[in-house]
This record gives sequence, C-alpha cells and structure tokens, in this order.
Amino acid sequence: MDIIRRKPIEWTGDSREAIRRFPEVAKQRSGRELARVQEGLEPTDCKPMPSIGLRVSEIRMREDSGAFRVIYVAKFSEAIYVLHAFQKKAQKTPKAEIELARKRYRAMLRAC
Repeated sequence: MDIIRRKPIEWTGDSREAIRRFPEVAKQRSGRELARVQEGLEPTDCKPMPSIGLRVSEIRMREDSGAFRVIYVAKFSEAIYVLHAFQKKAQKTPKAEIELARKRYRAMLRAC
C-alpha cells in the first residue's frame, strides 16, 4: 500500500481566516482543492498568476454565493504557501488583491 505524502500548508497573512469566512460549500471545496495540491495534483480549475510571482497559481471556484479565489505557490519542496484568499466580486481581479498577494509572496521569499 502506497502512502501519499502531503506537503504541509503554510498560511500567510489572514489567508486561513479568509477561507474560514467563505460560505460552507466554498470552504469545503477550497479544502479539497488544496488537498489535491498537497498530493502533487493540479486543482480542478486553476490559472497561473505570473503577475504575482514565478509559479504562483490561483484556484478558481464559483458557487451559488459567488466566485472565490485562493492564491498559492507550491514550487518549494518544504510546503505549499497560501498567499491570499478572497471572494471575487468583479470580472477582473482587483489590483488591491493582486498587490496584497504579491507583497505576501515577496515577504515569503525573504523569509525562506
């Protein structure tokens, strides 16, 4: 029997609390999608976010209550870093959300 080794998740800023504030369906889906990433799989709906950083991606979810995003980076061997999580209210991701994720990415790089 093969044991699946999951990378740990490191939460930056208030990303964990933000996901906890998601509606129940979005919260559960975020957990399932992050578990896929921990196992080395791609999320079911994701998009690269090079404007934030090298190999940063965004998990995209749409539920009855709206669109939700989880921005993460999984390129490091030690952990998956969740940089930001938020409810998307406009077609285009607001600059403030991108800038916050970029700031957290830079801070994470400095800490490594």
